[in-house]
Amino acid sequence: MSAATHSSTVYEGGFADPVGASQSVFRALMDAMARPGSVHALPVVTAPPAPLTASAAALIATLADADTPVWLDPALNKTSAVKDWIVFHTGAPVTVHQSEAAFALVASPQSLSALNGFSLGTQEFPDRSTTIILQVSSLTDGAALKLEGPGIKQQASLSPDPMPPHFEAQWQANRAAFPRGVDLILAGRDCVAALPRSTRLVREGA
Repeated sequence: MSAATHSSTVYEGGFADPVGASQSVFRALMDAMARPGSVHALPVVTAPPAPLTASAAALIATLADADTPVWLDPALNKTSAVKDWIVFHTGAPVTVHQSEAAFALVASPQSLSALNGFSLGTQEFPDRSTTIILQVSSLTDGAALKLEGPGIKQQASLSPDPMPPHFEAQWQANRAAFPRGVDLILAGRDCVAALPRSTRLVREGA
């Protein structure tokens, strides 16, 4: 019984309509990247094994392929089900090395202590950096982040929770490496927001 349950979890729960679902998810993500801090609805088109959420699963299923290694945080590595689901539904290899990852999936952002442990790209190829997908429980209940930069009229505000420790300092360091640096995708409950590396955090009162 357990083998059958594991098998159904791994091989089921992907896109029922691969073209339509991936287009809808990609459109929402591109809108989020174009307007940092804005929140966009995501269709519920996947049913992945826990603790991978439907939103994060839809994003990785849309973005990853055989040429994009994926890194999973310890919370997602507790069982093989999440890894097997990703490999089956995307064809992407799973790497244990953060610096090799094209995409990273993080179920426990509060435990992610070093954004600079991932690939920041190079001056010649800044696009070879890691895009990190953070699973967050809310995009409105955390500490407010005041944002400025391309795609933002004056300022934007976003309040994701949870987030990596010392996030402000980590993001300032990431921004200082521009055009190198990681990009963040925030996968909320049925929604998505993004913090591209070009986005600046503004201190209160600045």
